[in-house]
Amino acid sequence: MTIHSIVTLPDRRLRVNTKKITTFDEPLQVLIADMFDSMYAAHGVGLAATQIGLDLRIAVIDVEGDKKNQYVLINPEVTMIGEVVNMHEGCLSVPHVSAEVKRATRVKLKALDRHGKPYELEASDLLAECIQHEVDHLNGKLYIDLLSPLKRDRLLKKMDKVQRSENM
Repeated sequence: MTIHSIVTLPDRRLRVNTKKITTFDEPLQVLIADMFDSMYAAHGVGLAATQIGLDLRIAVIDVEGDKKNQYVLINPEVTMIGEVVNMHEGCLSVPHVSAEVKRATRVKLKALDRHGKPYELEASDLLAECIQHEVDHLNGKLYIDLLSPLKRDRLLKKMDKVQRSENM
């Protein structure tokens, strides 16, 4: 399996509205396995294709980290949103920082599984938050876009400062 590098800001590939997947072949199965491996290696709970530089509408999620509750979201659509509350969020592509953002506590998702079979999923709490976060990635949106311009600027300056100190 291949561990892919995580694309980070300000890389423009994070701002791509991804292309739907129509072919469910062996290369896709390898990509799915690689995405899970890359996510676990980076200590994440979700990973969208844009985060490894690919313009494909696919994300993987495992909020438990136990490899028993893995979700593959291909061409996902959030169809129902519940109550919106503040949730603390971070992102592998926006390293070293996190912030409070507004997310729904419950969502309903329509997607295709790794073999192209349609499914629906109702999720709450961390899984709901992660689904919204990864679907946003597939639409070229980052969690920092949910912040006010002032908070976003402060967060990005902090991220930049940490990255510069790491590179010294």
